[in-house]
Amino acid sequence: MFKPALIFFLVYAAALSAQQETPSPENKTQVKVNYLNVCTPTQEEQTLIKEALTRIPVKPTFVQDFEISRGRATMKETGPSRFVRLRKEFSPDSLFMTAQYSMSTDQKSTIETFVARARDPKEFHEVSIEARVSTDAASPLAVVTTDTPAERIRIERLGKGSLVLARCEGADQSAYEPLFRQASDIMARYRNSLGLRGPFRSDIAWLVTTERKIDQHTAQQSQKK
Repeated sequence: MFKPALIFFLVYAAALSAQQETPSPENKTQVKVNYLNVCTPTQEEQTLIKEALTRIPVKPTFVQDFEISRGRATMKETGPSRFVRLRKEFSPDSLFMTAQYSMSTDQKSTIETFVARARDPKEFHEVSIEARVSTDAASPLAVVTTDTPAERIRIERLGKGSLVLARCEGADQSAYEPLFRQASDIMARYRNSLGLRGPFRSDIAWLVTTERKIDQHTAQQSQKK
């Protein structure tokens, strides 16, 4: 005589358990996706980018110590590439802590990147400026002696989204030309200030000589076969 009551209780308990295990819409984890408007940043974003660029010293003072590295890396998308990186520290009284320049070259393009890291990251963590040319258009030595215009500006902020402005084919970016010119001027100044056209010119030349040695070695191995 207790079977109907027992069955009802079991069904009710199972339904209650399932209701407790099924998350309500309010309890679901919310995922937010932020899209960077790199082609047409807002007026506020333009102002923030300009302020960050303006803070980079026009005539930087560095300590005597420096760090330089070079090597070879292989990427699935672009194949083997060679790179040179130079890092210097600003003087202790500067708003910025370090300046880093890197050049990488592969079969398609040669990319220059300048990064200035702030000493106090409350407003922004670092400023990055990038310039790019076709490998067929110029050698790394020619690139470093030419004031190649900037194509990409990125401001990294702690706890906030990045600010980015990049060249976009087919987009009307005439309103952003002052920012691109400002970034290009910074790149031009720091190519000289970091000694890329003087003491470190031989390190840039290594990118070319290494390529020739690799090609010669490959040709010799092919002839032996």
